[in-house]
Amino acid sequence: MEVGVLAIQGDFAEHIATLERLGVEAREIRLPHQLETIEGLIIPGGESTTLSRLMTLYDLRDPIAAMAAQGKALWGTCAGMIMMAQEITEEDPVPLGIMDIGVHRNAYGRQVDSFELDLPITGFAGPDSSQVPFHCVFIRAPMINRLGDGVNVLASLPDGEPVAVQQGKVMATSFHPELTNDTRFHAHFLDLVPVAAE
Repeated sequence: MEVGVLAIQGDFAEHIATLERLGVEAREIRLPHQLETIEGLIIPGGESTTLSRLMTLYDLRDPIAAMAAQGKALWGTCAGMIMMAQEITEEDPVPLGIMDIGVHRNAYGRQVDSFELDLPITGFAGPDSSQVPFHCVFIRAPMINRLGDGVNVLASLPDGEPVAVQQGKVMATSFHPELTNDTRFHAHFLDLVPVAAE
C-alpha cells in the first residue's frame, strides 16, 4: 500500500505516526514527482494560507487535483479540508476544488475557542465501529456551509453541522483525528486506498 502525507507544513508527523501504528509506512510528500507512486494522500491540518502558498510554490496543486481525478484516495483534515473544498467564504487561500463542499475558515473561533467533543460516526467498517463515539479535537476549525450532491456525512455536531464528510474516495474532517489514540478515521482512509489502486 503506497500512501503519503503532504509534509510541507502542519501536523504531518502525527498522521504518519498514526499510520505507522496501523502497520503502514507512509511517505512524506514535498515535491510533485513524489506523488506519482502513491495511491492515497493526506493533507494535514496547519495554517491554510501558508499551506496554499507552499502548494503553489512547489507546483503541487495540479498534481494533487489530478490524483483526485484519477480516483485515488485523498483526505484533508482541518486546513486540509479548506484546501480540498470547491469554494471557501474568503478570497484567500484558493482551494483545490477537489470536493463538492463549501467551507468557512476558522468558523468555530480562534485558538482559544478550541474544543473537544465525542461524536457518533457512520460508515465505518468493523463490528460496532460506528456505534462507538469518536473523540474529536477542534482547533480553529473550519465549518462546512454547503454540501454538494454525492457528499455523505460521516459525523455531525449535535446541532446537525457536518464535520466529517466523504465523496467517493475523497474525505475531509474539520477536526484532528491524528491528535487522538483512535485510529478509525485513518483505517477508514486506508480502506479507500486499495479500491483506488485497482
